[in-house]
Amino acid sequence: METTHKNIELRGSMTALITPFAGGEVDWPCLKRLVDRQISGGTDWLVALGTTAESPTLTRNERGKLLDVVIARAKGQCPVMAGTGSNNTADTVERTKRAAAAGADAALVVAPYYNRPTPEGLFRHYAAVAESVELPIVLYNVPARTGVNINNDVVVRLRERFPNIVAIKDATGNVDSITDLRTRCDIAVLSGDDALTWPMMSLGAVGVISVVANIAPSLMKSLVTAGLRGDRSAVLPLHRKVHDIAIGIGRYGPNPLPIKTGMAQAGLIVEEFRLPLCPLDAEARAGIAEVLHRHEITEGSADGGCPEHDDG
Repeated sequence: METTHKNIELRGSMTALITPFAGGEVDWPCLKRLVDRQISGGTDWLVALGTTAESPTLTRNERGKLLDVVIARAKGQCPVMAGTGSNNTADTVERTKRAAAAGADAALVVAPYYNRPTPEGLFRHYAAVAESVELPIVLYNVPARTGVNINNDVVVRLRERFPNIVAIKDATGNVDSITDLRTRCDIAVLSGDDALTWPMMSLGAVGVISVVANIAPSLMKSLVTAGLRGDRSAVLPLHRKVHDIAIGIGRYGPNPLPIKTGMAQAGLIVEEFRLPLCPLDAEARAGIAEVLHRHEITEGSADGGCPEHDDG
């Protein structure tokens, strides 16, 4: 299944938006420019409040305003998915209800982290969320961060029971698991790893929730479009380029440190994080700059540019 409510297809190039900061606060004008830039670059979905957004460091009020700003700025030009997951089921339900009320088009719900629930606990967690809203739900499986894997048996049970559980963002790096899942149910699969976007699409994934697209939206859109067409001659050079950028900058630290550092070097944002994240050292910064220079992503020439707009 690839279609959500409002006849919006849940497929394509989806950008996991960073949260820009300046002076310790969310940089709202910059956020609006970044949304505009993504839309200009052809991005199919905007994903707000995910891991890349440093969402654990945002206050409840900031999370609400950020989602409102992204939805308002997108103005129907691009659907918005809201990250609503936490390691507390009641809190996740509340966040998902708020996202639905705010006008989000889907919710991205990460597996409960730190608690390490059993498969039955995972099933009951997602069941509670799915029963609380009609909003399309995207499961988010990233065991390297959460400490727990949503196994395929759980996914199949959820998909069979709840029609609004429509997709899974897979960031396991396990392509064998994707093959198994695609033979057992019709849930839409989205790559959660930029470097594996094309390999996963070749196995049936219908898109990616991308970090690299923050700095190169047009590039990622081109890759996914070619992948959905099955155009191998077009997709392979794009895959190699995205793979080189993702692996090249990703080795220097956990997401979103490398992508935000690179975006600052390209003149798109102020380089600022919230603790416990902090700036990278000089060696890492130089390594990221070298990767971006190799792919001609430099200040003033980043893919798609960062056009100035009225920030009202």
